[in-house]
Amino acid sequence: MPAFWLNHYEISFPHPSLAEPDGLLAVGGDLRPERLLLAYQNGIFPWYEGHSGFAWYSPDPRCVLFPDELKIQRSMRSIFNQKKFTFTTDTHFPEVVAMCAEVWRRGQVGSWINDSFYKAYQKLFDLGWAHSVEVWQGERLVGGLYGMAFGQVFCGESMFSLAPNASKAGFIVLVKALSRQGFRLIDCQVETEHLSSFGARNIPRADFLEILKENQHTPQQPGRWKMDENGFLMMNDER
Repeated sequence: MPAFWLNHYEISFPHPSLAEPDGLLAVGGDLRPERLLLAYQNGIFPWYEGHSGFAWYSPDPRCVLFPDELKIQRSMRSIFNQKKFTFTTDTHFPEVVAMCAEVWRRGQVGSWINDSFYKAYQKLFDLGWAHSVEVWQGERLVGGLYGMAFGQVFCGESMFSLAPNASKAGFIVLVKALSRQGFRLIDCQVETEHLSSFGARNIPRADFLEILKENQHTPQQPGRWKMDENGFLMMNDER
């Protein structure tokens, strides 16, 4: 079945179950905050901007990580024991997104994070919905990741690493911090060997959507995140 076409006036999406086998659900529309928020809360995410406009996906199955299923490899445990990195949250969001767009990845030509995406997620950060984790070696930013948070669900978007294991360490710190805050699930979107090594796994899209439906009854807490020296997230409503 062909993908649905979204116009710039009506902010709505067809049901994710109508997506094509590869997960493509719709094209067109824009990246205004209201549309992005509606998309993520319904299991839909934008992936790239082509000649037909933005492409919106809802793959089946969906790759997720339940925080209590996090796997930490022995090599990573030694890195934490040696305190090779320090971590912050929401302190350098623009830089993290920019580095996610710039860092080379094996098998990838270019990046889907163009100027439209950069500006859109910056607006979501300003509104308190998007968040970043920064990984430091001394005063140098060597890794990070960013994503969206709704209720008890975190939707991961992208990560980068300029030092061995930096992004892995940042991801582990984030998952453990979200677990302490009672988060139920991290949306990883599409399965990769890298994510699977942390314990991420595929679940049916219908199960994922049911979790999102239940999550809509959880209080939403947009605002800045701060991380203390012990890796505990402090969430507030300050913009």
